[in-house]
Amino acid sequence: MYSRSESSRIRAEFWITFGQYMKPVPNAQGRRINWPNYRTGVKDVYFRMKAEQEFASIGIELGHKDEELQELYFEQFKELKSLLKTSIGEDWEWKLHSKNEVGQVVSKIEKVITGVNVMEEYYWPEIISFLKPRIIALDEFWDNVKPAFEN
Repeated sequence: MYSRSESSRIRAEFWITFGQYMKPVPNAQGRRINWPNYRTGVKDVYFRMKAEQEFASIGIELGHKDEELQELYFEQFKELKSLLKTSIGEDWEWKLHSKNEVGQVVSKIEKVITGVNVMEEYYWPEIISFLKPRIIALDEFWDNVKPAFEN
């Protein structure tokens, strides 16, 4: 078991390592980007990457407080499902109105792998190899579809 401070330190170290690994990779527009803290530029639309003790995940999270608006955005993404699949090369799980870790209602489109543990450096290459191509593919997808979500 890890203390809270030790757990926090290891997680921070992982994300710093991931950020350094991704630093030379430009975004779809050829610009430098802070990959671990990806900004979509659209309110309440987030690209979330997680590395935990039992899993790693990446996905699109819709956090609109108005659940009807959240569902509308979710439906917009559904209309782009085939383009998303073509961009990322795989099916992701679609969840309308689920609860996040702090109890807020969110909708998610995500991919999860199990059997990895961010607390053990041994797994970091596997986690990075999982996250890297997917965040790059998400960025390319977003570069094409973002105008449809801007107000």
